Amino acid sequence: MDVHRLRVLRELADRETVAATAAALSMTPSAVSQQLKVLAREAGVALLEPDGRRVRLTDAGHALVLRAEAVFAALDRAAAEMASYSGSPHGRVRVAMFPSGAAMLLPSVFAAMAGTGVEIEASDVDLPSSEVPRLLADYDVVLTHRDDRAPSIAGNRVVSRALLREPIDLVLARSHSLAGKSSVALSELADESWISVRGGFPVDDVLQSVATVTGVQPRVVQRLNDFDVMEAVVAAGYGIALMPRFAVRHPGLAVLTLSGVRAGRVYELATRPHADQRPAVAAVMRAFETAAATAGARYR
Repeated sequence: MDVHRLRVLRELADRETVAATAAALSMTPSAVSQQLKVLAREAGVALLEPDGRRVRLTDAGHALVLRAEAVFAALDRAAAEMASYSGSPHGRVRVAMFPSGAAMLLPSVFAAMAGTGVEIEASDVDLPSSEVPRLLADYDVVLTHRDDRAPSIAGNRVVSRALLREPIDLVLARSHSLAGKSSVALSELADESWISVRGGFPVDDVLQSVATVTGVQPRVVQRLNDFDVMEAVVAAGYGIALMPRFAVRHPGLAVLTLSGVRAGRVYELATRPHADQRPAVAAVMRAFETAAATAGARYR
C-alpha cells in the first residue's frame, strides 16, 4: 500500500470530512476521494461508507488507520535514527497548549530550547481535552488539562503522560463574609452565585464533580473562559468561583480551600504513538516535564 494514501486515510480519520482533509493536505476533494478509492482497491475491502451527505470509515477503515500509525511510527523511528547521526536534536516542533498552562510553563520551555537547534511553534488553544485527538492532526505535542477524577486521554492513537496536579480552590471577593476563612464546605455556599467556565473544561468538571459528591448544586450565573475576566468579576463581588491555584493573580481575591473534597486538575502532555522517537519532540517533552516539576515545587 502506498504510504501517501495511508496518510490521506489518517487525515480523514482525524478531520472527519473529505473537504477538511483536502484543505489540510493542499489537495482537491476529488483528488482525496480518488486516492481513497485506490487505497480501498489495494486493501481489497471497503474503507468508507455513506453517512448522510458525508462518508465515514468502516470497521476495516478504522483498523487500517491503526495499522497505518505503526507504519508512520516506524518511519519516524528511521528518521530519528538518521537524525541521531547529525548530533544534537534539531527541527521544528508544533505545540498546542491551554492558555493558563502555557503562561506557567512555556517561558521555561523556551529557555530550555534556546540555542539547541529545536524551534518551537507554539499556539494557545482553549479547547477541552476531548479535542486532543483532533488537535494532534496539526500539532506534534498538545498540553491539555482534565479533572483529576476523569480518566486519562490516552487511547489507541493518543499517548499521554501526566505532568503535575494543580489544586483547585474557591475564590471570592475580599469583602465577602467568608473571606476571612481558610477553608469552606460547599454546603456553606448553597445560596451563592457562581462564575464558571464553559462546560467540558476542567474547572467546570470539578465544580460538577464536587456537586455530585456533596449533593449541593451550584447556581452558575456566568460562564467566562478567561481567568483574568473571571477574577475581575469575582473581585468586584458579582459571584464566587473555582480557580486553579497557580492561576490566581488578582489582589482583590480571597483564596479558600474546599474542605471535605478533593478538587484539582491534571496537566497532561499528549502525542501520537512513538512521536517521541523524534529527538526534537523528545527534547521538548523533557523541557515540559522539567518546567512542570519546577512549577509544582514552587507552588507546593
